[in-house]
Amino acid sequence: MSPTAATPAGPPTGIATGVGSMPGVDPRAAADVVAGEVALMHLPELPDRGPGADMIGRCAALLVDMPMDIGNHGYRFAGGGSALGRRARDMLRADLDALEEVWETRGLGGPDSWVKMQVCGPFTAAAGIELANGHKVVADRGAWGDVVGSLTEGIVTQVRELTRRLGARVVVQLDEPSLDRVIDGTVRPLSRFDTVPAIPAAVVAEHLSGLCDAVATPVVLHHCGQTFPWAVVAQTPLWGVSLDLTPRGDGRLPTADLDGLGETIESGVAVMAGVVPGVGPATLPSSDAVADRVVGIVDTIGLDHSALTGSFLVTPSCGLSGATGDRAAAALALCTSAAAQLPHR
Repeated sequence: MSPTAATPAGPPTGIATGVGSMPGVDPRAAADVVAGEVALMHLPELPDRGPGADMIGRCAALLVDMPMDIGNHGYRFAGGGSALGRRARDMLRADLDALEEVWETRGLGGPDSWVKMQVCGPFTAAAGIELANGHKVVADRGAWGDVVGSLTEGIVTQVRELTRRLGARVVVQLDEPSLDRVIDGTVRPLSRFDTVPAIPAAVVAEHLSGLCDAVATPVVLHHCGQTFPWAVVAQTPLWGVSLDLTPRGDGRLPTADLDGLGETIESGVAVMAGVVPGVGPATLPSSDAVADRVVGIVDTIGLDHSALTGSFLVTPSCGLSGATGDRAAAALALCTSAAAQLPHR
């Protein structure tokens, strides 16, 4: 963690939450499922609604003075106001209205209440959006720097809006699935004549640290790719990290992840452990098996079992937009039942 900035205290650990996306197109129904199944409610994302509702498209509702539109290869910055921006803002407003309604109906407020919101991280946004000239934003340092600043301003506004509506404290989850490719310089260019230079982990951390300082609320870095950016985590004042920890291959975590997890937990950073498969086998594992997965990780790292409730939250492996409605609800319920077992292990 950065030695120059304090990390705000976050919500309780030893509980369950979702990663972000949910199936379907009804924000009220999605919010009701989330509220009914996990202790740390999150603002559901519904990418099935189309452009402006997916991870990068939602940036059109948050970026300040950087209008987006749909280009030939995906999203592109536009010269003026755009229909995409209006659509994204309308959908976000509907999401907030639905969340507020469910929050009030279920009586979820209180002095210790928390809610989690998810936003596309600035570097993944820069890797997925084109400039007006057709080049990736991430290839232009000035352009991606503008994205960091603009998105930071939008996140601050969104945190204030959630706090005003719900009276709750807010955790901000930055979804950065492209961050490893940004750091490695392997973001795919739009043509073989383009170059997309690598952005060093220290530079990424410097800009994300500025974002964390500006939002002044707990920030979680979510990455569900193969190579978790531990070097960034070590240099950024994060409250937590979120990653896929479901068994794959031989069922063992890579050494880099074990080392990264150990150092992260020892530095006081929480882990949102993605140990429940969101999609895949028709039958979900038992809550015993899920809790055993978390215990096995703690034992392999060599941590005291107090870390099970002091450092971990239980989540699906990633977003649930690819699941059926019943499967999504069952996955979230399983996260909660597994988290309930951790104090007894």
